[in-house]
Amino acid sequence: MNEQTTASASAEAPASKHSNRTRNALVFGAVALVWLALDVLTKGWVAGNYAQGEVITEPILGLVRFHLVHNTGAAWGMFGDSTFLLGVMSLVVCAALVVYLFALSPKAGVIETVGIALVVAGGLGNVLDRFTLGYVVDFIEPTFIDFPVFNVADIGVTCGFVIFLIGVVTLWRREDRAAAELAARAERVGSVDEGPDAR
Repeated sequence: MNEQTTASASAEAPASKHSNRTRNALVFGAVALVWLALDVLTKGWVAGNYAQGEVITEPILGLVRFHLVHNTGAAWGMFGDSTFLLGVMSLVVCAALVVYLFALSPKAGVIETVGIALVVAGGLGNVLDRFTLGYVVDFIEPTFIDFPVFNVADIGVTCGFVIFLIGVVTLWRREDRAAAELAARAERVGSVDEGPDAR
């Protein structure tokens, strides 16, 4: 009976991996496309209607205002005028995350997939700006703290990274529970098998 259970589990494993990858591909594609489209549309609207440096709104609820800025570097003015290099680095990171999700982490869950999709979409949104415009269109400026102006793509990268970490921790805990249950089941089966010999 133990051999039949093991054989059945072995046969189901490839099918489960294929199912996970199919599900992850669908989730990844949907989330990434929606977030990338949202980023492109918001940047296009702001850049098409306002001038560089223009303050578009007064502070909203004392939290943020819309202020169009062209960013050729990274946050807080770091790596100024290195937009092409930063674009290449972003592409490398996006590619590495996609490889991780679909080639190196077959057990990745929906949470990890959503996180990576947001990071990739945000990265690609800013890469499009860097390669086509020579700068990134930023327009969301916090007013209650000293913080760089950012955009929808940046929100995706930041929130996506946090969601991805939550997914990784959740996966680790799920695997630990599964291993503990498997060990307990094996111990119970071993006790049953040893019963007749003990008598």
